Amino acid sequence: MIKHLACIMDGNRRWARRKGWLPWVGHRQGAQAVKHVIDFCLEKNIPYLSLYTFSLENFKRPQEELNYLFDLMIEESDALLEQYVAKGVRVRFIGDRSLFPEKIKPTCERIEKETEHCTTLNLNFLFCYGARQEIIGGIKEIIHKIKAGQLSEDQLTDELFAQCLWTAGMPEPDMILRTGGAKRLSNFLLYQAAYAECYFIDCLWPELNKKHLEQAMVFFDATQRNFGT
Repeated sequence: MIKHLACIMDGNRRWARRKGWLPWVGHRQGAQAVKHVIDFCLEKNIPYLSLYTFSLENFKRPQEELNYLFDLMIEESDALLEQYVAKGVRVRFIGDRSLFPEKIKPTCERIEKETEHCTTLNLNFLFCYGARQEIIGGIKEIIHKIKAGQLSEDQLTDELFAQCLWTAGMPEPDMILRTGGAKRLSNFLLYQAAYAECYFIDCLWPELNKKHLEQAMVFFDATQRNFGT
């Protein structure tokens, strides 16, 4: 059974270009696919869902696109918040919070606060996120604890290091699903993905539907997970 599904949502911009639209308009349609995945996890009793929403590398995109994406998040926040609470979805934004755009911070904080009592689904938006940067941050925290005498080198374990990551307290992903045709992780949950099954789909993220998700479940259920044994 999948306890944690993680998704790399690739293909919004290509989908829009194929329609002859500005590339960032695809983010709006991509938001509809997010709703499909949330409902699927609720239906299948998958308790954790992590979505690669905005990587640190995405800051290199045109400012007009960034403004569109951030404005879209703010614009839809009220309606989404109502749906999250009604469905029992707890939302967290995981990433480098020092880099969260100022106009987005109040929205993120409000959604987190008003859903913190929800327990049906833990929904993680990986925002301003980069796995390498997360790992470096964890290493710095370990070094700080050792220097402060709070920890010795002999005490360091995989489990302890995982508690120094942005995803502390969450189970590792059982399956990572990526749309868009590419077969790579793109700096997404590199430490946590050690034993994750990877499922790649050629369709673009806005095209993702329940049939694709059901096929991913069949793939996962047919996979024998040995964890090195």
